[in-house]
Amino acid sequence: MSFFQNIFNRKTSNNEQNTDKDAFVWRTLETVGQIDSVKKLSQEKVVVIFKHSTTCGISNMVWHQFQTEIDFDNSKIEMLYLDLLSNRDVSNEVSRVFQVLHQSPQILVIKNGEVLHHASHAAIRISDIRSFI
Repeated sequence: MSFFQNIFNRKTSNNEQNTDKDAFVWRTLETVGQIDSVKKLSQEKVVVIFKHSTTCGISNMVWHQFQTEIDFDNSKIEMLYLDLLSNRDVSNEVSRVFQVLHQSPQILVIKNGEVLHHASHAAIRISDIRSFI
């Protein structure tokens, strides 16, 4: 798994992207080159991409609510944080590769290289993600 840890940075610089529950760690999705690694990693475990607009009030509300509901660890799931404002090109490529119309905030649940579920705004729920673990 160290290969993937080298590809995906840990999101620890901002306490907003951290959660203390069960030592859960977010990784950041920051380059277009990481998308192939997302597909490969999804062969091993469920991968969730959380697309977030840091200046949007609705996106911030959903992000904080999402954070408080996480009750699992990284053993069966990898959660990737995508800052849309800093990485618009990555967001566009995610939309193209996975054939999901861009929304913000948005989650994509990926397994075996395919999107099993996607949701945006108030439809983003931890319970939906749990059903794929």
